[in-house]
Amino acid sequence: MTGPTTRCQDVLKRLQSLHPKVIDLSLGRMQALLDKLGNPEQRLPPVVHVAGTNGKGSLVAYLKSIFQASGYKAHAYISPHLVRFNERINLAGNNITDDALVSVLERIETANDGAPITFFEITTAAAFVAFSEYPADVLLLEVGLGGRLDATNVIPSPLLAAIMPISLDHQYYLGETLEAIAGEKAGIIKEGITVIAGPQPPEALSVIDLRAAAIGAQVLAFGRSWTAASCPEGLRYQDDIGTLLLPKPALFGAHQIENAGAAVACALQLRKRFQKITTVSLAEGLRRVEHPARMQRLITGPLVDLLPDTCDLWLDGGHNPGAGAALAATLQSWRDRPLFLVVGMIDSKDPRGFLAPLQPYAQVIRTVTIPEEANSVPADRLAAIAQDVGFSDAASVDSVSEALRDFADRAMGARVLICGSLYLAGRVLSENRCPPPIS
Repeated sequence: MTGPTTRCQDVLKRLQSLHPKVIDLSLGRMQALLDKLGNPEQRLPPVVHVAGTNGKGSLVAYLKSIFQASGYKAHAYISPHLVRFNERINLAGNNITDDALVSVLERIETANDGAPITFFEITTAAAFVAFSEYPADVLLLEVGLGGRLDATNVIPSPLLAAIMPISLDHQYYLGETLEAIAGEKAGIIKEGITVIAGPQPPEALSVIDLRAAAIGAQVLAFGRSWTAASCPEGLRYQDDIGTLLLPKPALFGAHQIENAGAAVACALQLRKRFQKITTVSLAEGLRRVEHPARMQRLITGPLVDLLPDTCDLWLDGGHNPGAGAALAATLQSWRDRPLFLVVGMIDSKDPRGFLAPLQPYAQVIRTVTIPEEANSVPADRLAAIAQDVGFSDAASVDSVSEALRDFADRAMGARVLICGSLYLAGRVLSENRCPPPIS
């Protein structure tokens, strides 16, 4: 008998074949499919809608952890997945089961009846059906691409919106300037709601403010309505109400202080409805949060075993110039030990913009073509870009494991960071036999 995992793969393959030859960002296909499904988007738990270029996934992870610590059930929708498709649809703390996923996907397939549709639209429709039928107190909904015409933006007015830091990414679809991209991200703002804005370039924040003012929404922006900074206790959060001293968030990296601050800002706004959110549960949420492939240290596994015991192996899925700058801020504290990089990227990204901020902190870089990814930047081309931005020892290799073996003899006491793509990160987690947690 065909097992549920194989059945999932079969139906996903059939649905992927319906992908339009040219992607036109619109809501028409999505709305037509949801109408055939009985409009599950109108029967969801209260929604927190999250957009932005960087930090969306971290914010969702923090909020999910805070809700769980407060005794609430939170659904979460993320993309892309790292190892298994099921990671995209988290039902009240557990990834959707294979059987449930097959059931909902087959319903989507029947309702769609062979019409052209994008893979993300299929994923989102399936998630909405599952979320509408499984009870929870809140839905944490991550935008896939942009915001205004993203498949998630068919929902009625969310309870709260958040727009995390905006930088240049997906310019082909969203526009060539920060203002244009911010306009697309700000498309999730609905009339009368509150929007939490993470740290933004001034030109992006201006666009968010204009959109909100035009439809009567309120923007609570980092640096203006709230701040978050490191302190001896961990995290100091401050807003017009007062100051909170909270523990250091479990996610590593300088940028995670501001991501955690955005989560606290969201949670304090949501506390008007979810009154079990307390300072204690905020602290517990920050302590317990899990988010694989975001400055994650790999402790055990076959890839770890390729390096000396004195060497640390780290993994991060950041993949655009903003993520490169955020990584660089963290690497400032890593100057005490040599750093070696392994990098693979997708060709829709900006390798030069990602790598340039990292160059002052590492001279040795090995580049890989991401396995089974047709859109991967070829390793030799990525190595040439690395050389061009200033890496003195840049070369392509056939695999991550080959790069680690190459480093083994000279990485005593060093740190090795694998980065550049969530798709690469998923391959690394799978090869190292440490799949993401189910919650």
